[in-house]
Amino acid sequence: MNAPIGQRASPDRTPPASLRPARLTLRPPAFPPGPVSGAWWPRSDDLRAELPALVEAFDRSWGRVSCVAAHRDAWPQAPCELPVAGHTVRAAWFTSGFDPHAIRLFAYGVGRRDLLVVPPGTGTATAGRLMTAAADPALRLTASALLQDAERNRPARDLSTVTRDL
Repeated sequence: MNAPIGQRASPDRTPPASLRPARLTLRPPAFPPGPVSGAWWPRSDDLRAELPALVEAFDRSWGRVSCVAAHRDAWPQAPCELPVAGHTVRAAWFTSGFDPHAIRLFAYGVGRRDLLVVPPGTGTATAGRLMTAAADPALRLTASALLQDAERNRPARDLSTVTRDL
């Protein structure tokens, strides 16, 4: 297979993050949202690369995402506008009063959804448990509380780090 003109073929054939589906779990729609409505497990801390897949998932199932909000310390690059397929998403960055392990998505006329952001380097087993817990309607924990709980209850065989710094 040849690479399109102007692009290099990936030696490991792994598609870029923007072409892979978002790793996302959501609470069932019949239940009211809790402190988080689910979890998102990005593959990197590059929001420009990761956001398009997340927005695409929400655009199809929930409504067109027009704005995201997050803690500035959670993302090394903090652009005010993020291009996604077909439109631009505005970003609001907070330095206090916002859970550093969450991202909030807004869709005009629909409302907002807060998601736990599972750190990209989290091991598969821990990430799976976090994503399941964040989507569980019976649990009413914040994003940071979910991560702290996962760190406390992490099995000894799962040696990967849950967070860089809680």
